[in-house]
Amino acid sequence: MPESPAPAAKEQTETQPSGKEPKFYVLDTNVLLHNPGALFVFQENHVVIPYPVLEELDAMKRREDDVGRAARSAIRWLDRLRKYGKLTEGVPLSKLGANAGGATGTLSIDINDHDRPAILSADKPDNRIIAAAWALLHLKKRVIFVSKDLAARIKSDSLGVRSEDFLNQQVDADRLYTGFVELHTSSAEIDTLYRDRMLAVEDLEKYLEVKMDDGTTKIRELTPNQYVVLSDVEDEAHSGLARRLADTEHLIPVASQKKPTFGIVARNVQQTMALDLLMDDDVKLVTLLGSAGTGKTLLAIAAGMAKVFQEERYDKLLVARPIMPMGRDIGYLPGDKDEKLGAWMQPIFDNLTYLMSTRGAPNQNAESRTTEQRIDKLIADGRLVLEPLTYIRGRSIPHQFMIVDEAQNLTPHEVKTIVSRIGEGTKLILTGDIGQIDHPYLDSSSNGLSYTVEKMRGLGIVGHITLQKSERSTLASLAAERL
Repeated sequence: MPESPAPAAKEQTETQPSGKEPKFYVLDTNVLLHNPGALFVFQENHVVIPYPVLEELDAMKRREDDVGRAARSAIRWLDRLRKYGKLTEGVPLSKLGANAGGATGTLSIDINDHDRPAILSADKPDNRIIAAAWALLHLKKRVIFVSKDLAARIKSDSLGVRSEDFLNQQVDADRLYTGFVELHTSSAEIDTLYRDRMLAVEDLEKYLEVKMDDGTTKIRELTPNQYVVLSDVEDEAHSGLARRLADTEHLIPVASQKKPTFGIVARNVQQTMALDLLMDDDVKLVTLLGSAGTGKTLLAIAAGMAKVFQEERYDKLLVARPIMPMGRDIGYLPGDKDEKLGAWMQPIFDNLTYLMSTRGAPNQNAESRTTEQRIDKLIADGRLVLEPLTYIRGRSIPHQFMIVDEAQNLTPHEVKTIVSRIGEGTKLILTGDIGQIDHPYLDSSSNGLSYTVEKMRGLGIVGHITLQKSERSTLASLAAERL
């Protein structure tokens, strides 16, 4: 009968020291694969890398995907630190200067084969990594085991070792910026907005007041490119929609569409906001978040096709998706690259087919071609490019309307890499649903889409909208609500 971990956990918890001395952060492999820069976020504390982590990084470094790149990046940082002393004895992170991001602690590699509690007797990398943290606790150190693996954190915690997720790049998903606010105002503000074609932000301050728990009053901030839905307190039918103009103290009215955007007309107020951002060339980065059926991908592609094929504002439309399937990945699909890509990009083809059909878009040149033939011609002409994100890294992308679909499956580090590829004259759209994440170490708070929404809010060339209402079909709306 296996030995219960409860007594060991209790005994080790009692040895947990208190005080202000630096902590020892033991990092799991998945933390460095999530963000190799995690080595430098623990300030004056000690970072410990168990030897099994090096073995796992070494096993993954040859992979040609983002996991392999992250592994190689982490190894390179360790190699640079190696020049300043023995990693087994600890090297000051400050030796790296500005690259260390202000970290003043040390980094060390634990090469010891520690005695393990009976419950960790199985010789697995996870058990040996946890054992390194358990051994530090046994030495009465202030130790914290950091892992993106929930099961590993539970195992560690059951042994009395304090365990945490990597929180450095997490946001509060429950209070995520939506891109708009609803205010109940008098009719005067609404009338002024449409009469003068603008409304001063200060005129809305009294409606933005919020009472805090301590009795004080706080005024909510209206950030650039944030939308305001104005409702008359005396007449519900009297309403208005405005957007704070970037770098000004005024709001401007947002008018309803005068004509369809490549055959698409907004069906609700959030879609109106989204199309307003998508069609504004001054807004260079747009994030669209919403559950299935809210229209985020269709709106983005429709705006891109209008801007590229009708207005010719951009040279080409580039649509990319991360390779993160619900099951086997793209490498196991049959056929050559184009055949694999066709299967993986099928949701994009579905939207393109609808938009290019006579039902979804105006008649174009009346050529006797099928919808599929017209799409193939756009691809052959280089005006429409469909690629997995694997082929984006390392490129510079100028004068393009670029859409990254399913961006919730990207890490913050990956989104940063993508945005840094954007050249002059390019508009980038990130779409996704943080309620449907297939990445094993990401959640609604730590994914790259949520992180980008919060960190980029308030910038004059950035806009965001959370789409809330499903418009795919009556059945899809009910499923999104009830299932």
